Amino acid sequence: MNQIVTKGIVLTRTNYGEADRILTLLTPDYGKLRLMAKGVRKSKSKLAGGIELFSISDITFIRGRGEVGTLVSSRLKAHYSDIVRDIDRTMLAYELIKQLNRATEDECEPEYFDLMELALAALDDLDISSDLVQLWFSAQLLKRGGHTPDLQTDKAGSKLDADKNYTFSFDDMAFSEGPASRFTAQHIKLLRLLFSSHTVQAINKVQGVTELLKDITPLIQTMRTTYIRV
Repeated sequence: MNQIVTKGIVLTRTNYGEADRILTLLTPDYGKLRLMAKGVRKSKSKLAGGIELFSISDITFIRGRGEVGTLVSSRLKAHYSDIVRDIDRTMLAYELIKQLNRATEDECEPEYFDLMELALAALDDLDISSDLVQLWFSAQLLKRGGHTPDLQTDKAGSKLDADKNYTFSFDDMAFSEGPASRFTAQHIKLLRLLFSSHTVQAINKVQGVTELLKDITPLIQTMRTTYIRV
């Protein structure tokens, strides 16, 4: 049978039988794969070391006749070990993996693999706030799902003014002037960065990012719970 080589990130692991596991792996080439890792729970298994959580692995697999294929070999390519040194980062990494798994279909695009890889790398950097990683990840999921807010013009279609404050309409996914206007040009600038192709590492260098996050976190969280399966 033809053996297929790709990269994978473990999304779920389910014990099966006495020593096996069924894995759900996110790949850049084949979307999500469900593979049987035979004997992986045995102490001398050659597969176990190559399918760690919070890692990128080179994998070789064989497609099955049904939904579940067979993992032939695995080798760690990158392991983000600093994540597990902090319980909050560990729990967030679990949560981001769950969110991506629920938000994607089996035949998901390669960009979701890239997103998960970048998120793990950012969480592994202890100089980056985990709150920033979480918010960036939510914004990127929204973007990939086609739910980017209008960050260029207001609800009436006028260009956003750097000298004005705005409120946000979730119905219109756009800003507008109003009595409770509290979002400034700096908030909107940070939102643009979060929804752009910039990395978390680059956004982390924005002056005053910690204070700005406090104001826009509820906004993005509401968007996420409205438009993304969680």
